[in-house]
Amino acid sequence: MDVKKVLFVNQGILPYLPESPMTVRGCNVPKGIQESGCQIRTFLPQWGCINERRNQLHEVIRLSGMNIIIAGNDHPLIIKVASLQSARMQVYFIDNDDYFDKRGIIGDEGSSEEYEDNGERAVFYARGVLETVKKLRWTPDVVQCQGWISAVTPLYIKTAFKDEPIFAKSKVVFELNDVTLTRPLQENFSACLLTRNVTKTLLKKENLKFESAADLIKLGIYYADAVTLGAENIDPEFIDYAKSLGKPILPYSDGNYAAAYGDFYKKLT
Repeated sequence: MDVKKVLFVNQGILPYLPESPMTVRGCNVPKGIQESGCQIRTFLPQWGCINERRNQLHEVIRLSGMNIIIAGNDHPLIIKVASLQSARMQVYFIDNDDYFDKRGIIGDEGSSEEYEDNGERAVFYARGVLETVKKLRWTPDVVQCQGWISAVTPLYIKTAFKDEPIFAKSKVVFELNDVTLTRPLQENFSACLLTRNVTKTLLKKENLKFESAADLIKLGIYYADAVTLGAENIDPEFIDYAKSLGKPILPYSDGNYAAAYGDFYKKLT
């Protein structure tokens, strides 16, 4: 396919988060794709550990102000932006006091206890990104999702937003990495997912069950058009699941992976 625009729905980007294979890839893949001649838009949650002043984040008033309703509760959507000078790219931050303010990626810093509402946070992030891209009136050819926080995005693009001209032809790629959840999803996770034509009937028809943390990752795989491996030691359960569904898989590489991603995108049909 002819790829001109790529949307990145990231979990981590260096230098906003400490250096790790995930954050390095989260920076270098968008940077490399942009340098290849594609337009990009890059999103990241406003994790509580990101220093807003040091990284010069500022709110984009024209994009903020929407309320996202999850399980009957209103949650204000705040959009911030910063320029990553080293990569010559802008990063949009999805923020909300309930889900991200003073909160870590999986749990509180120094604690092994994971947040009970991590699944709900993923729902807010996905809807926040997609609603913002609609406001930007920007039509991506490929949507690259990174990690558990982005795992709901493929579902919404293929269902709730499938009739939106902006996403109607987008191919969705879901990246597996080694920053994963272990705590079971909250009991009302299915209710949190419901919006537009994502109904109880749809979830039942697709035989989707949400009990273990692995079910969130499998949701991302199920609705994605393809899968990339962002770490060496990915749980074989997820790789086998992707293979069982016939999903194209880009193997892990620690070399010139930005070029590999670009070539992979072009092969999607």
